[in-house]
Amino acid sequence: MSMGMQERISQKLAQGLQPSALQVLNESAKHAGHAGDDGSGESHFRVTVVSSAFEGKSRIERQRMIHDLLADELAHGIHALSLKALTADEYDRVKNTSIG
Repeated sequence: MSMGMQERISQKLAQGLQPSALQVLNESAKHAGHAGDDGSGESHFRVTVVSSAFEGKSRIERQRMIHDLLADELAHGIHALSLKALTADEYDRVKNTSIG
């Protein structure tokens, strides 16, 4: 049995970034029938990664690191990838200031 796209994304990011927190949400159902929907149910993902690997890196550099790790998936299946790439300090600040 082959691994689904969500599991492949999670595994590659876990191995490549050693995150302290990782969330991969499949949002493909929200985009069913829209442009980029290939019918697989695995085309649109929202990813939050918290990793010390992002220390001292710009937002663009962080996104590039993630895109490099997911190059095969982006070339063959992922249509949309929404990214939040944070350091632990940034994550704590966001977490502690959110309302609700």
